[in-house]
Amino acid sequence: MAIKESRDIVIEASPEEILDVIADFEAMPEWSEPHQSAEILETGDDGRPSKVKMKVRTAGITDEQVVAYTWSGNEVTWTLVSSGQQKSQDGKYTLVPDKDATLVKMEISVDPNVPLPGFVLKRAIKGTIDSATKDLRKRVLNVKKGKA
Repeated sequence: MAIKESRDIVIEASPEEILDVIADFEAMPEWSEPHQSAEILETGDDGRPSKVKMKVRTAGITDEQVVAYTWSGNEVTWTLVSSGQQKSQDGKYTLVPDKDATLVKMEISVDPNVPLPGFVLKRAIKGTIDSATKDLRKRVLNVKKGKA
């Protein structure tokens, strides 16, 4: 059964600065707790990663995933190519500039391979969403200050 979640966060940076941090997958394990490793397998014509292999650990479950990314203007979408623990995963960041900040809308849909108790799945999704929003914001602000 797929679970869908979304969250909005305001980051005091431009969409370009935020997208640059998202695209820096090799640095992701430094700031995103669930990500243990990340390797860019392919890049698109725009120079941004289009396929990434990563090891992710959430709620005590480790998974090796290959994820395909599509970059378009102020939006990045992703879809799961392969995984040991999930049937599917689709997500999207939509960035809406607003003066000196950007509203970041993050959406994700995950369908695990094995049935998990609801509380375990909710904890895993919450950790993923927190990392993808709150930790992303911290990383962007640190990069902006030259501290990353």
